[in-house]
Amino acid sequence: MPEIIFDNCVLSNFAMSDSLEIIRTLYGKSACITDFVAAENMKGIAQGHKGLAAVRQALQDGWLKEITLKGKPEKDIFESLSVSLGLGEASNMAVAGTRKHVFACDDRAARKEADLLGIKLTGTIGILVKAVHGKIIGGKKADEILKSMIRHGFYAPIESVSEML
Repeated sequence: MPEIIFDNCVLSNFAMSDSLEIIRTLYGKSACITDFVAAENMKGIAQGHKGLAAVRQALQDGWLKEITLKGKPEKDIFESLSVSLGLGEASNMAVAGTRKHVFACDDRAARKEADLLGIKLTGTIGILVKAVHGKIIGGKKADEILKSMIRHGFYAPIESVSEML
């Protein structure tokens, strides 16, 4: 299975809905974030979003790994993308593009750019669908989690995960 690199928004959706365990179950041996995403997470915790502490715990537990940009190609891609995207998205795409990781992101602009660069994508909805197909959760539970994510600020393109099943 290829590595998967998570944007802060996707992790936040799962952390704030108390369902980060789905990420661990699906991707626990291959999940990573960049140090820029880790910093965004810390900022969110400092702003009072206590549910985000689950991401810090995942890093401490070791199933979610924090990585840094390495080499000129990644740094060049990052610099180019950081002009129009957030630092988390730009750093993730630099890693995903060079190391052939899947990029987990919900941001429309970042997803469009990733698609242009040939980076494989998933997002919050795709992960929920994968969890249902993998029998990690049922469709009803997926809808409950989605509703919780929406209550915490996720702009979902669908109202029910069953629309995607």
